[in-house]
Amino acid sequence: MKSEPDVFGIEHLKKMPKKTEHWDGVRNYQARNMMRDEMKKGDMVFFYHSNCTEPGIVGIMEVVREGYPDFTAFDPEQKYYDPKSDPDKPCWYMVDVRYKRMTKRLISLQELKGYKALEDCPLVRKGNRLSIMPLTKKQWDFILKLEDKKPG
Repeated sequence: MKSEPDVFGIEHLKKMPKKTEHWDGVRNYQARNMMRDEMKKGDMVFFYHSNCTEPGIVGIMEVVREGYPDFTAFDPEQKYYDPKSDPDKPCWYMVDVRYKRMTKRLISLQELKGYKALEDCPLVRKGNRLSIMPLTKKQWDFILKLEDKKPG
């Protein structure tokens, strides 16, 4: 899951009560479907900082509440308001995540792009702009092992 560090970064999550927050504002149907239908309580998630000097994986979160309607879509005062979304027939969903830990180092996008083992990973494929992307267990394990390896 990715977010801009100046909007909501891993340090923000770490400071939240119980280090937990809802992941709101996703306005892409494919990402919405993943949150609504595929993300399960207990799933581990990489926190990825995007749109910054050096984009990359900075931490790990856990899904602590499965998909439910994104209430920010119903409130005209909210940044992510969507007049087409209705509480009785919501368009948008979110999950709650809890901070687990920082990664031992930044695992940069540039570094991730250099590994053949990740060539099928949605994050490194050209043109992929989703804020939420699935990983296989093999990809997750490979990335996790990079923490102990020097970049490059």
